[in-house]
Amino acid sequence: MRKIFKTTVLTTMTLAMIVGGASSAFADGKGKGNDKNDDKRSSQSWNNGSSNGSKNNSNSGATNIKFENKGDVNFFINFSDMKGGDAEWALKYIASLSGKKVFEGFEDGTFRPNQKVTRIEAITAAVRLMGLRAQAESQEERNTQLNFKDADKVKQQYGWAVGYVAIALENDLFSEADSSVQPEKPADRLWATTLLVKALKLDAEAKAKMNTKLTFKDAGQIPAGSVGYVAVAVERGLIDGFEDNTFRPNESVTRAQLAALLDRTGDQLPDQEQNVATGTVAVAPNNNVLIVNRNGVPTSITIDPNAFVYRSGVRVALGALQAGDVVRVKLVNNVGIYVEVTTATTSPVTDFSVTGRVYSYDMGSDEKITKIYVNTAANTTDQPIIQAYTVEAGYTIENGDRLSLIAGRSITVSGTNQIVKKIKVNW
Repeated sequence: MRKIFKTTVLTTMTLAMIVGGASSAFADGKGKGNDKNDDKRSSQSWNNGSSNGSKNNSNSGATNIKFENKGDVNFFINFSDMKGGDAEWALKYIASLSGKKVFEGFEDGTFRPNQKVTRIEAITAAVRLMGLRAQAESQEERNTQLNFKDADKVKQQYGWAVGYVAIALENDLFSEADSSVQPEKPADRLWATTLLVKALKLDAEAKAKMNTKLTFKDAGQIPAGSVGYVAVAVERGLIDGFEDNTFRPNESVTRAQLAALLDRTGDQLPDQEQNVATGTVAVAPNNNVLIVNRNGVPTSITIDPNAFVYRSGVRVALGALQAGDVVRVKLVNNVGIYVEVTTATTSPVTDFSVTGRVYSYDMGSDEKITKIYVNTAANTTDQPIIQAYTVEAGYTIENGDRLSLIAGRSITVSGTNQIVKKIKVNW
C-alpha cells in the first residue's frame, strides 16, 4: 500500500477561550498612557481581562489562551464599544494585530475607537510594532536623558514612555526639526503617516519621491517636505484618502484608524513572514485544520477555534473557506489566530457522489487516508476505470472503518468539488 508525503502539522496549543483576541491598552483607563500592568506581567503571561473579573461572559471581551508549555496569554478583543458602531470596520485590523501586544484596549472592556490618539501613544505603538518593546522598557532606556525641550514633562508625566521616546529617536522616527515630543498633542494623519513610513526605514524612498504629484484635492495642504512620505504610504497601501478624494493631513487620527495603519505597516516590516503562512486552500477546512498548498507542498495549519476569519471583507466561519482560496494566516506559537482570504476562488461549490469498488488508497504516517482510487468499471471482469480522489483530513467512513476498505469492495465516495468527505461501505 502506497504512502505519500505527510503534510506538516504545526505545533498545536491548548486553548481555553471565550472570544477571540487582542490585548490591553497603553492607558490605565484614565487616558494618561500609563500601562500600570507592565510590572505585573511575566515574559510569558499578561492579563488583559476587564476589571470586573468576569471570565465567562462573551461580552466582557476577556480571552484566556493557554500555550502548551509556555504559560498563559490573555487576549482582549471583543470590546463592548466595537460592535454595530461606525468603527466596527476596524475590528478586522485589531484582530489581525492580536498577539503582537502592540495597540490594545482598556481595562473597562472598551477600545474607544473614535478617541483621538496622542503622539506619545502613536510613538509607543510604532516602537512596539518594530519589535523593540523589551528594549524600550529596559532600565537603561528608561534612564535616558532626553534632549527635547519638554524632556522634563515627559519624564514627570510619562515616565513609563521615556524609553520609547529614546528608542524612537535612535531609530530616526523623529524629524531633525523636532525640538519637542509634545506627548499630549493629537497625532494628525500626516504626522502618523510619516511616523510609520519611518518605522519601515523608507526615508530614502520617501526623499526620492518628494516631487511626486499627489492627486488628492487637498494636496496643497501637504508640506513639500512631506509629499514623499505620503506618496510612499499610499503606494504601499498603508493609507488612502477619503471618498471625496481628500487626504485631510491635519485631521486627528482615531484609535480605529491607527489600528488599521499599524496592521498594514506591520505586514511590511522585516521578519514578519516567520509568523505568517500563505498559500492556497487545498481542501475545505475540517476540525479546525486548514490545509494549504505552500510552494506545491500541502501543509496543515491548526486554527484556533475562535480565530478571526475574513473572506471578501466579511467575518465568516472557518468552514466558509473554499478550495482554491488564497489565504494569509497569522500565527501565534504556530497556531492560526487570524485568517484572511486575499484572493477568493470563483469556482462554485459542487457536490458529487460516485459508486464503485476500492482499487487502492494512500495513507499518511498517521494512518489516515489521503487519497482513494475507485474502480468505476461496470463489471469486475471489465478493464478497470480508475478515478483518483483527494480525501479531506476530517473524512468519515460509514458502515465500517479503514480495514473494511479491501480491494474490490463496493463503496460510495461523496463530497464537494471532487474532495471526498465521506466514504460509505456498501455491504
